[in-house]
Amino acid sequence: MRLLPLLVLISTLIYATAFAQRPQGPGPAAQPFASPTPTPTPLPPPTVKIDRYRPAAARIIGAALTSDRAYARLAHLTDHIGHRLSGSKNLERAIEWALAEMKRDGLDNVRAEKVMVPHWVRGEESLEMLTPVPQKLQMLGLGNSVGTLAEGVSAEAVVVRNFGELERLGEQVRGKIVVYNAPFTGYGATVVYRLQGASRAARYGAVAALVRSIGPVSLQTPHTGGMNYDANQPKIPVAAITIETAELLQRMNDRGERPTLRLKMEAKFLPDAESANVIAELKGSEKPDEVVLIGGHFDSWDVGQGAHDDGGGCIVAWEAARLLKELGLRPRRTIRVVLYTNEENGLRGGNAYRDAHREEIPKHIFAIESDSGVFRPEGLGLAATAPLQARSNLQEIAKLLSGIGADRIAATGGGADIGPIMREGVIGASLDVEGDHYFDIHHTPADTLDKVNPRELALCVATMAVMAYTVADMPEALNHR
Repeated sequence: MRLLPLLVLISTLIYATAFAQRPQGPGPAAQPFASPTPTPTPLPPPTVKIDRYRPAAARIIGAALTSDRAYARLAHLTDHIGHRLSGSKNLERAIEWALAEMKRDGLDNVRAEKVMVPHWVRGEESLEMLTPVPQKLQMLGLGNSVGTLAEGVSAEAVVVRNFGELERLGEQVRGKIVVYNAPFTGYGATVVYRLQGASRAARYGAVAALVRSIGPVSLQTPHTGGMNYDANQPKIPVAAITIETAELLQRMNDRGERPTLRLKMEAKFLPDAESANVIAELKGSEKPDEVVLIGGHFDSWDVGQGAHDDGGGCIVAWEAARLLKELGLRPRRTIRVVLYTNEENGLRGGNAYRDAHREEIPKHIFAIESDSGVFRPEGLGLAATAPLQARSNLQEIAKLLSGIGADRIAATGGGADIGPIMREGVIGASLDVEGDHYFDIHHTPADTLDKVNPRELALCVATMAVMAYTVADMPEALNHR
């Protein structure tokens, strides 16, 4: 359990990096003193001949856009199984269902690879304002937080907008509940309050912390997510509050009022639970030992249905392989679908996959992770460390997707679950989507199937399938010179 906070931090930072390429503020034109943009390194000529893949790409896109299989499967996952926190019965049921369905699809080497995962349970929880106006407030405990005593924690609230304000108050927050009202400026920049807020407040003697939800909008929808304790500070309970509540408390604070709050949380860890990564393959026809990996994470937070995060990403990878099999398109290399467990609060699945497959990692040609929602696809985000030849070939392959507007190869990408094998040298990428509204519902009770557009989901399947098939079928490896 000692490694869990570090793994949560690594997972979240990798995840935040995957969104870093999205514009989140004024560009160079609005920054007259910005440094000149460096001249990009010229790419070598592509070695892939995409004309030979145009007929297959057309078939894949057409089949994806005329099939409702992906949406129907996502509907079953979300409506009949629901959210899937690590260690929960729902996640076990989801794994069993996926294994049975993948075998029914006729995919190769369908199996579950055992992973022991952390088992955090939320329990009952509540937040109340006691004074000056008694009222119940919306909240969600943050994943991996400790709980309170049965009677809860009652204390005066002190509101700060950033860590700098907390530092200036220092010992004045002792015995109080620190409320972070940090406006959303982008996931990577703002999620630090969720990750570090509790321990930073505990350093000065705070008895609990509340964090404004990490998202741009709210309809009284608190955002949960993993947090991280500093081993050198006391562990205090921490929860997410809505933007509306954070602004209410801010106004009271600014008027000199000192609202009193009572936070109750039954949150606790149970012993590690048995889970599994779900794996299925479309075995390669000529080089079956070489692997193109596609996947997402099957676990979710324990609110909503985990539709965009990341049930949809898992269904996209799974359906890409099933569709290729249905079309009779068996590439030279193996396409391996991995539905990872425990991305949200531990990254055990990604690390377990690396450890279990360490000997064959050099045979992993490429890995694509879908964990940004299943909105309209724009292409792939390719890791900045990818060889120039691989980037050149992927930019060429992406032209096969120009008809559906998914032909961009962004400068950065990757994912939390494929991160462990990327650090071993595997070329990694993310399925990039138009995600302007992703963080409206991210980690909230609103991440439900009705937020998924069936056509956009089908376009994601088409994009994943065309990219995976072409890379897996190229006569030479992706980064071959």
